[in-house]
Amino acid sequence: MRQVCVPTAARLPRPWSRRTSLGTDLAAGLLLCMIEVAVCAGKLFADGMEVWAAQGDQARIDEARLGDTTWLEYFLAATVLLVVIAALSRAPWTVALQLLAAIVVAVLLGSAHHSHDQTDHRPPPAPNYTPCYSGSGRCH
Repeated sequence: MRQVCVPTAARLPRPWSRRTSLGTDLAAGLLLCMIEVAVCAGKLFADGMEVWAAQGDQARIDEARLGDTTWLEYFLAATVLLVVIAALSRAPWTVALQLLAAIVVAVLLGSAHHSHDQTDHRPPPAPNYTPCYSGSGRCH
């Protein structure tokens, strides 16, 4: 029985085996940033339309803002995942641009959490109700 040795050149290249070319690195980094900006702009527009459609209904507005905060958390996780993939591909410019994008998303997330914490979360006022007891003189 013969063993067949596969030469090194015939193996599939691994992304981390050599550094990504500068042109590919810059193109991928800029393309990812443009896609992220477009996605964020679309989400911001959709959230603005949701708040506009609420027409002052505070419960719907709060729900839309909470959904926006949750979406930002997932978007931050996806951006960090892209940083890891770019680091494995040895693409330093893409890593730098994605780290910058992750920092921007983290600041937006912190701002959303801060504004949520600053809103008034008092319970609704208790109804102005006085029980009516026989002989108390407070019955209406």
